Amino acid sequence: MEHGPSGGSTAMRRSGVRGGTRMEWLEHDILCIIFSFLDVFDLVRCTAVCKSWNAVIRKSELLQVLYFKLRRDSGESTSSGQRKSMEFGLQEVAMKYHRLCLQRGRIDIHRWKAHSVGVDQCRMKMGLLLTGVGDKVMRLWSLDSYKCEEEYYIPDTASLVDFDFDESKIVGLLGSRVGIWTRNGKRSIFPSREGTFSKGLCVRYIDPDAVIGCEDGTARVFDMYSRTCSRIIKMHAGPVTCLALSDDELILSGSSLGSVSISDLASDQRVARLRSTDSAGIRTLCFNPCSHLVFAGTTVGYTYCWDLRTMKSLWETRISSNVLYSLSHLQSDNSTLAVGGIDGVLRVLNQNTGEVLSRCLIDDERPISSTRNMHAFIEKKKGIRLPEDAEVDRIPRTCRPPITCLSVGMKKVVTAHNSQYIRMWKFNM
Repeated sequence: MEHGPSGGSTAMRRSGVRGGTRMEWLEHDILCIIFSFLDVFDLVRCTAVCKSWNAVIRKSELLQVLYFKLRRDSGESTSSGQRKSMEFGLQEVAMKYHRLCLQRGRIDIHRWKAHSVGVDQCRMKMGLLLTGVGDKVMRLWSLDSYKCEEEYYIPDTASLVDFDFDESKIVGLLGSRVGIWTRNGKRSIFPSREGTFSKGLCVRYIDPDAVIGCEDGTARVFDMYSRTCSRIIKMHAGPVTCLALSDDELILSGSSLGSVSISDLASDQRVARLRSTDSAGIRTLCFNPCSHLVFAGTTVGYTYCWDLRTMKSLWETRISSNVLYSLSHLQSDNSTLAVGGIDGVLRVLNQNTGEVLSRCLIDDERPISSTRNMHAFIEKKKGIRLPEDAEVDRIPRTCRPPITCLSVGMKKVVTAHNSQYIRMWKFNM
């Protein structure tokens, strides 16, 4: 049945206001019943699905009771601030529990074979996981069922370097070309302007623009609808190794020369340059729009944090003696940062101080258990947390395969290891 923005069916709306209103009441009641069976974390996710679900969750008396019960159970007073936004309150509770789970919870690791050869990239959004780079296909996975929802094939003449995606399309960097796949699997590839596109190293996408970080130190901005390169922005004197985009049209780029450059997407003007003190290459970068903090990882194991509002450094810390390949955080989380690199240790850091809250590894001493659902063969292991005085180099490599990329979801982290397998780390209290 076709649905419109109001949540009622198209047929009922055409039959008149009264019928449409009855349908909306019916859907509201059904949704309330369904939502009553969900926990706070699933409810937070549901508020972001659509406006009608968001409205039902915020207005439902049953869910307000659940929210206030959660506050009482956590020792908070419910006599003041009763009219506080329930959506914000639920999100606050969920983020607190997410932080506790990453820092202290038990760790269950699920591994499944995602590709026929080693892949080293993964992106997680909207409960879906996109994996690739290493073979000639990208795969989109459901993290609930481990089902491969779609496959997106790479042309034989092209090599996939990096990718990003949203709810409607996938954007891939194919050497010196940009590839677009709609979520139904169709592909459109277009070349850049003649002679202006050197080798691309990374890509990030916010509709309608795809931004390519290039070996010549520039960022190429491509309009996905006109299929043209609209801007060329000089970011660094050396290669652009990583990118992040902000909602207010800022491009943040890391360089192999050890700096982070920030430019305005609309004006093409450089806003600021952030420098690391160790002069090592910036290997990975992410931006938290909630706190306006920029995080970077370097080729010699340092992590950095700057405040984008003041353009000043907040902290720096060396967490490894080797390269850090990836760092990420849950979109609404202002407290924890997951970091992975060549030493294979999954680290959880405090976003505000840089303190290492936990170091996680695969428990290689326990036997592997396995299950097969209708979609995949899942191997299950336990994870362990390292004590502060543990020496990482003395731990067998089988417990810590290099983490080439990671992505963070609610109470989970997905990691790629340049192997056929993808791992999902589940954290629960």
